[in-house]
Amino acid sequence: MTRYEHDGTATVLADSYQGKKLNSPNDVAAHPDGSYWFTDPPYGGQLYEGEPDVAGGPSNAGGKLNPRIGQPAGFVPGKRELPTNCYRIDPSGRIDLVVTEDQVPDPNGLCFSPDYKKLYIASTGKGPGDTGPGGKGEIFVFDVGSDNKLSNLKKFSDCVIDGVKCGPDGLRCDVNGNLWASSNAGRSVGYSGVTVWSPEGKLLGRIRLPEVCGNVCFGGPKRNRLFMAASQSLYAVYTATQGAGSG
Repeated sequence: MTRYEHDGTATVLADSYQGKKLNSPNDVAAHPDGSYWFTDPPYGGQLYEGEPDVAGGPSNAGGKLNPRIGQPAGFVPGKRELPTNCYRIDPSGRIDLVVTEDQVPDPNGLCFSPDYKKLYIASTGKGPGDTGPGGKGEIFVFDVGSDNKLSNLKKFSDCVIDGVKCGPDGLRCDVNGNLWASSNAGRSVGYSGVTVWSPEGKLLGRIRLPEVCGNVCFGGPKRNRLFMAASQSLYAVYTATQGAGSG
């Protein structure tokens, strides 16, 4: 987990937990108390977006893949050491485990509700090296207490629309508490893009894209423009709402 400062320098906030290196931190949500919450799935263990484990590791059990190919000189490959968890970085720098793999396997996108009383987490598909059942393309929600303790885990949505699994990835809330989720429907034409859900989990609408969508965010001077990062393109659309956030 790295924070880029205004002067262009980078500050590493977290690269391990209890002496074990993180897998491949994926998404992050900032909290008003100065903490950062992030997911740590195993997707960086795939060739196309990272590097596999050393021979014998979870994502390279047969040892036929060479993790050094395409990497800079001096690169030292490793292997997966942690389950797919979610963590909180306290303003003091302490790293706390907040969601375990047993609760939400293969966590991907995450975001808070506008009042910071709910935490949404996308559980995407099974990742490299998973020994358990892995994620099933669902969204889960927790209650967030005043002490930052999570409780009341519920499945928010199975993300099945018209019988098609629209697997979630990136998540963002608008000021009304609606949840916007990027969608990966694979080869099901017309279902990849963005899905929009009410705070109660009711599907409100969809944005269809010609590609798989990996993440979303609100931006622009009025924070009413939705940016959609697809597999090979960046799309944007003006909306009739604004993204949740301070100010």
